[in-house]
Amino acid sequence: MSQSVLEQVPLLSLGTMTKADFATAFGGSFQRFGFAMVKDHGMDQSLIDRGWALARRFFALPDDVKRRYDARYNGGQRGYTAFGVEIAKGASENDLKEFWHVGRDLPPGDPLAETMPPNVWPDELPEFHDTFTRLYGEFDRVGAELLSAIALYLGLPERWFDGPVENGNSILRLLHYPPVSPEAPGIRAGAHEDINLITLLLGAEEGGLELRDRDGNWLPVVPPQGALAINVGDMLQRLTNYRLPSTSHRVVNPPPERRGFSRYSMPFFLHLRPDFLIDALPQCVDAGHPRRDPPITAHDYLTERLREIGLIK
Repeated sequence: MSQSVLEQVPLLSLGTMTKADFATAFGGSFQRFGFAMVKDHGMDQSLIDRGWALARRFFALPDDVKRRYDARYNGGQRGYTAFGVEIAKGASENDLKEFWHVGRDLPPGDPLAETMPPNVWPDELPEFHDTFTRLYGEFDRVGAELLSAIALYLGLPERWFDGPVENGNSILRLLHYPPVSPEAPGIRAGAHEDINLITLLLGAEEGGLELRDRDGNWLPVVPPQGALAINVGDMLQRLTNYRLPSTSHRVVNPPPERRGFSRYSMPFFLHLRPDFLIDALPQCVDAGHPRRDPPITAHDYLTERLREIGLIK
């Protein structure tokens, strides 16, 4: 695909477009490119700025301090995952990144709490808890509005997704790609598809995110300042019987002169409820598009995929 086609991918406004127009354009962008860019989403920029600052402070801590919050003890769902642990499905080399996970806190006794461990918080940064709990809530809110547009695009009631994602196992990931040498290999994060329903990504100062289009070309994804990049995950692909295909994406190293700089990003992986049964929507199945996958619960599917990328054994 040429750069001129990439430039035609719409930057959509969640704040100024009518809901019907937004749904048509958003769903069409998902179907054509597997991703969309959205501005005017209403997230508090001052809260986002505090989040970026705290993420930088955390990743600057000594390794032995960060490892006190090792996420391997809870299946990689909460806390810190060290540099080089995660590997893309089918890849031969581990990714050049470290990250921190914030998840949903459920009240004691909630039956879904068995699949969602409680959050952990770094003692060294007391503001971490409040800032990222609030930011998680903001992503949750905006994600629900984006899903309502997808529901309309698919011919479902506007709030159809509200139940399936209520108390979903969504994850806010704080990502740090440390500096690499000018001679480093070209990939910081190998090509992969996200496991979840949709991903909401706040952009990074340093570029590198690329998505593969339907013709197999790798395209740079550079949302304008403050905008979100949204991509289809495997759960939505499975739910729509591949009408909305999941997007393969990767993070490549910048030019040699920029490899001495860290890259930070903040994706929110919006998940279904663990007990939701993922089965192809009836309107996405017909004689020309037979059901491709058997039903599976969101929790079982997540567990299967986390094993594939090395976060659980």
